[in-house]
Amino acid sequence: MTNRISQKSKLYWACRRGMLELDLLLLPFLEARYDALSQDEKETFVRLLETEDPVLYQWFIAHQKPEDPKLNELVEAIIAYKRAC
Repeated sequence: MTNRISQKSKLYWACRRGMLELDLLLLPFLEARYDALSQDEKETFVRLLETEDPVLYQWFIAHQKPEDPKLNELVEAIIAYKRAC
């Protein structure tokens, strides 16, 4: 349990980006949906957070799509979650 909390705490700080627009997408998704993700999706989320802010911004405003299908699926899930809120 403590390890899971520690991991989520690290992810929380990784979701705090240099761009407010990204914070407003990533933090609510982490808080509301992360625990329900499969282990594979959680690993993809960690990889997503390793991406540079300008690239993430392009993915989220739909000017570009990730080449990796798993990353693309996660980006679409985050966008869909934000639209539903």
